[in-house]
Amino acid sequence: MKEITASGQTVEEAVLSALEQLNTTKDQVEIDVIDEGKKGFFGIFGSKRAIVKVTIKQDPVKETEKFIKEVTSNMNLSVELTTTVEGKHVTYEMDGENIAIIIGKRGQTLNALQYLVHLAINKDSKEYYTVTLDAEGYRSRRKETLESLALKMADKAKRLNKKVALEPMPAFERKIIHSALQKTGDVSTYSDGVEPHRHIVIKP
Repeated sequence: MKEITASGQTVEEAVLSALEQLNTTKDQVEIDVIDEGKKGFFGIFGSKRAIVKVTIKQDPVKETEKFIKEVTSNMNLSVELTTTVEGKHVTYEMDGENIAIIIGKRGQTLNALQYLVHLAINKDSKEYYTVTLDAEGYRSRRKETLESLALKMADKAKRLNKKVALEPMPAFERKIIHSALQKTGDVSTYSDGVEPHRHIVIKP
């Protein structure tokens, strides 16, 4: 984090001095006034200079990109990262060789990494971001798989006329199942159990 302490005859002058030294603009920094200074007698005697501390704001989206690259590099993987920001939702799409290592069995490694990325982006940010971490389009393929699983299991529940429990999955995947079956009026769904073993139950 780049920061500088500067002084001037006025707070404004001290801030301008700091911005020049940091080679940045006012909207990119946080300003902390340490001493407002005082004019003194006739504007000369006993005058006290104003002192400010100016810190460059960090971009949480960019900082999180660095975090992802660091983690994947420690896994001996070279990934290309594409970042898309829509409002307060950020999607990081990873591409590269041996990407299956990042996905893991049923996306478990990717989900764990997404959780860490979510913590990283919100660590020092005043805004709250939601995150999707994807690897070579895995998320959309998984969504299709979950939707077809939902329909298959709903048929089973109706056929046997009893509840069917699915395997544990993270909240955003459970949401896909709930949404897929919301339109069918002949089954209802609810989540049961405690994280990380929380799962969906389909009930005729």
